[in-house]
Amino acid sequence: MSARDKFHNVVKSALQKDGWRITHDPLLIRIENITDMYIDLGAERIITAEREGEIIAVEVKSFIGTSTIYEFHTAVGQFINYRYALEEINSERVLYLAVPLNTYNDFLNKPFIKTIIQRSQINLIVYDVETEEIIRWQI
Repeated sequence: MSARDKFHNVVKSALQKDGWRITHDPLLIRIENITDMYIDLGAERIITAEREGEIIAVEVKSFIGTSTIYEFHTAVGQFINYRYALEEINSERVLYLAVPLNTYNDFLNKPFIKTIIQRSQINLIVYDVETEEIIRWQI
């Protein structure tokens, strides 16, 4: 299992404040005899008594290394692999990439990066590190 991201607990707290129940920490995905993959968090939220609950998987990224573009490449690759793995096991979970607000504002809003996010169909959760709150859901 890989090391937790620096802001793992921040995102976990933000999800709980937003009404989500953490079901897995981490969420294990086993693909045949190839490998085990660990997505940072699994969560669910009950919407109403009449509707089924939503279930999600969240990969947390801090983007605090020396190269934001390198971390972005890694995050996109992980996200795509995890999405395909969830499809492979017929999971109903919707996958999100959780990113800090400052990274979203300073880097992910650049036109070329936005195009990559859109074309790669990456769902985002934008979180505030200081308040431990979710600022934006982007599908």
